[in-house]
Amino acid sequence: MELIDSHTHLDFPDFDQDRQALLAQSRALGVKRMVVLGVYQRNWQRVWDLVQSDPDLHAAFGLHPAYLDEHRPADLTELANWLTRLAGHRQLCAVGEIGLDYFLEDLDRERQQALFEAQLQLAADFQLPALLHVRRSHAAVIATLKRFRLKRAGIIHAFAGSQEEAREYLKLGFKLGLGGAATWPQALRMHKVIAGLPLESVVLETDSPDMAPAMYPGQRNSPAHLPAICTALAQIMAISPEQLAAASTANACELFNW
Repeated sequence: MELIDSHTHLDFPDFDQDRQALLAQSRALGVKRMVVLGVYQRNWQRVWDLVQSDPDLHAAFGLHPAYLDEHRPADLTELANWLTRLAGHRQLCAVGEIGLDYFLEDLDRERQQALFEAQLQLAADFQLPALLHVRRSHAAVIATLKRFRLKRAGIIHAFAGSQEEAREYLKLGFKLGLGGAATWPQALRMHKVIAGLPLESVVLETDSPDMAPAMYPGQRNSPAHLPAICTALAQIMAISPEQLAAASTANACELFNW
């Protein structure tokens, strides 16, 4: 099986002790490419340095809503500068991680919305996909995306919405990122949604080091867990792991123009 991990934070300090060994292990298990996402201005250089050390890593840059209090107005200008400087580079693949988080109640929703829209505009301007963080905010995100209508759409990271919300995203051209959270036995509602998704809508991800799957409870998540995640999700979808791997890899390659 050849797999693509469409959402990682491999630059995080959690991997400092064994990053290269983990990358080698992941490749040996069939995970051929990995996307590393920036979440605030101060980790963009770290992401890019890591990506530049390995031709099979790809970078996305964004201002994550959970770090709202850390972001400054100048960071949007800096993001535009990064995207301008790296435009056309084979290892720049998206704008992200961006979005709306209504789970964290102390985050100002108006500020989140303004930041989200500004970054969606950058994705449109630079003709890049957007990798979206959506927590308890599907209605607001869908309404915003309907206004922007991105040509290259993107991915709804860690999708955990309803069948109706899935349909809305698919109509807008987005792929749905599935990872460890959906492998847990108690995620029964998600299992029903996943079982009904068309194969062309799905991409696989880990969100490493977070969102460990059920078979690795309490552990640091990593791209090396993606084959096990693929197997578990394929069982829910009543297809073979090879079918899911092939479809998700093809979907990611289409989205990122690989």
